[in-house]
Amino acid sequence: MAQYSYKVLDSSGKQKKGTIEAASQEKAKDKLKQEGFNILEIDEKASKSSRKKKVKTKDLSLFCKQFASILRAGVPIIAALEMISEQMDNKTLKDALKEAQTHVQKGGTLADAFRINPKVFPPMLVNMVAAGESSGNMEVCFERLAVQFEKDGHIQSKIKGAMTYPIVILIVVLVVVIVMLATVIPTFANMFKEMGATLPKATQLLVDMSNFLTSKWYIVLIVVAAIVFGIKMFKKSPAGELFFASAAIKLPIISNLVIKSAAATFARTLATLLASGISLIDAVDQTAKVLKNKVIREGVMDCKNQVAKGVPLSKPIKDMDLFPIMLPQMMHIGEETGNIEDMMSKVADFFEEEVDNAADALTAMMEPLVIVVMAVVVGGMVLAIYSPILSMYDAVDSY
Repeated sequence: MAQYSYKVLDSSGKQKKGTIEAASQEKAKDKLKQEGFNILEIDEKASKSSRKKKVKTKDLSLFCKQFASILRAGVPIIAALEMISEQMDNKTLKDALKEAQTHVQKGGTLADAFRINPKVFPPMLVNMVAAGESSGNMEVCFERLAVQFEKDGHIQSKIKGAMTYPIVILIVVLVVVIVMLATVIPTFANMFKEMGATLPKATQLLVDMSNFLTSKWYIVLIVVAAIVFGIKMFKKSPAGELFFASAAIKLPIISNLVIKSAAATFARTLATLLASGISLIDAVDQTAKVLKNKVIREGVMDCKNQVAKGVPLSKPIKDMDLFPIMLPQMMHIGEETGNIEDMMSKVADFFEEEVDNAADALTAMMEPLVIVVMAVVVGGMVLAIYSPILSMYDAVDSY
């Protein structure tokens, strides 16, 4: 059961604070009212593990694999939770499993036990566990969840890998530029000053930048920190999230990878949820929530509304005009044959392979592009430094 913190007034009008344990907030309110209290505030108390960071998908995948194996061996749920929590390395997941064990020991369901820690156990896991408890196929649900988290983790790692390389190279370029401005340029600037040379505009610009960086470095630091902070805050806002989501699916360099990874996640998640016996509307709702891109996520939520009106899911998915056409086409075949989960599973396999290819292609394309950027930036600085020296040599030779 969940813990709720409350603020109430007793029969004498005196204010009291405390905590109460209940299966839901409504039941907690009922308990307090039965005791004669007038409720002022009541909120779910954050558990020990829910205050910590989210658990990685690879840890969830490992947990689901182990839990499915233990359940197949005939071990009761409480004992299985105890066994896994004792050997779990991830502290956040370990604490959450212990809380779940305590909840189940008190008579609660496993789904409700996981629901206590929403930052640890995602809604999709909770809903599938609830479906497994209803159907009696808990081990099958956990096996499907293990595959789901494993595939999600693979896609995320491929995307991070594709984006990490150019970011690291650009950081190296930035460091090289800063080092040159802070150490190399001042040396040449003093030499030019002693020689009384008239500097070209490009060289003078580098000297001015170097002087500003060495004398007003704290201003540069403040401006950079403000820009980074501003971008992060904007990205978290609804307008910022929409802006970056729209840019991700429109930029030619990364749009192919973003769209195909979203298609793979959509198909895999939908197939997993439907195969567990969850209704189509709830499955679409849960699938939408796991999609990272706001534009695609809102589009899928609109599809859910269409499905609620009786429209086949393949039609609004096609009308979104975001996913590759293969997805709604295969979905339509699945709807016609009554085997949509198997069809979505095949589509997921296809797009997961496409994500691998798209990530590799992006990395291969970025390598020469980054090299060109490095050559232009560093080469331009070197040329600006040596051009006045070469000009002076030419002047000397002419005499």
